[in-house]
Amino acid sequence: MPYPHVLLSAAVSLDGYLDDTGPERLLLSGPADFDRVDEVRAESDAILVGAGTLRADNPRLLVNSAERRAARLAAGRSEYPLKVAVSGSGDLDPAANFWPTGGEKVVYTSDGGAPRARAALGGLPDHGIEVVPVGPEIDWRAVLTHLHDVRGVRRLMVEGGGRVHTQLLREGLADELQLALAPLVVGEQDAPRLFGPGGYPGGPRNRMRLLGTRAVGDVVLMRYVPTAPGSGTTAVAADHRWLALACELAAACPPSRTAFSVGAVVVAADGTELARGHSRETDPADHAEEAALARIAADDPRLAGATVYSSLEPCARRSSRPTPCARLILDAGVRRVVTAWREPDTFVTGADGSGLLAAGGACVVVLPEYEERATAPNRHLLD
Repeated sequence: MPYPHVLLSAAVSLDGYLDDTGPERLLLSGPADFDRVDEVRAESDAILVGAGTLRADNPRLLVNSAERRAARLAAGRSEYPLKVAVSGSGDLDPAANFWPTGGEKVVYTSDGGAPRARAALGGLPDHGIEVVPVGPEIDWRAVLTHLHDVRGVRRLMVEGGGRVHTQLLREGLADELQLALAPLVVGEQDAPRLFGPGGYPGGPRNRMRLLGTRAVGDVVLMRYVPTAPGSGTTAVAADHRWLALACELAAACPPSRTAFSVGAVVVAADGTELARGHSRETDPADHAEEAALARIAADDPRLAGATVYSSLEPCARRSSRPTPCARLILDAGVRRVVTAWREPDTFVTGADGSGLLAAGGACVVVLPEYEERATAPNRHLLD
């Protein structure tokens, strides 16, 4: 299912802490960065925090700039983004600043927490508060699906706390991290950290991709995106990013009336790009997966844990060369494929590359929300 773009936003100390252990909140950034955060809020459809942050910081989570609020209204959007609170227990303080300020709010909680949340908030004036149970405990995929499908959220800003950031990153649901690095050291063992321990996609050697850095006052803003593929049939945010790249490569193919335009990327388990290719890249008979795999040494040990991203289902039969791409993938030792689009009967009747891959022990993940991008350079073959 499609989810919103999930942006994790936080300010951290040089030693990775969100706060100290004192009674007052530690302000890690200054006016310039607070204004930057206000701008990011104004660009978002919703802002999410966990119940722990509501209790510890008592935030309002508003767009403070009148000009930015006016720009939202002029664009046909609500004055404020949707405010989202997540509480498994449903233990919420109705006197918190979160409730009477801004626009609409939604609370995601467990089945058992829903009655407590409704009881706690039921005496408030009507501030547009909805309570949504998502199962026996917090199911982040259910939360994101509801936000996308029911609330129309396409860009979600997550402002904490550390437990929420940890869960979303650990489950592979964070599309982007924006970290403001403050020039101070907390040094308190019991202070809250940005991320906790756990099994993250790609393992401990996974290196995220740095999109950019810039100084904002006396802090440094760093933007990262996760790159490690998911495992099995579970798609993570990085899978979406790599498949989007494969679709971009498909658009770069030389046009043809007799073959599809396809892009492919091969990515190691730690998020390292091993190779990419597209149809007819060096030869009119080239297929995308074939071109990409040809750039990787056959004995590369990373192939066994790699994922192939292909904008079109790898072929099971072809006339131009003896070995179809699905077989090439299996012979290379790759056992996970992510694709956007099942091959139609345009050139081969009953094509079933996914079936060939599955019979060979590979896991095939289809992300149909990318089908439109994958079919775009092939529209002349389908109309």
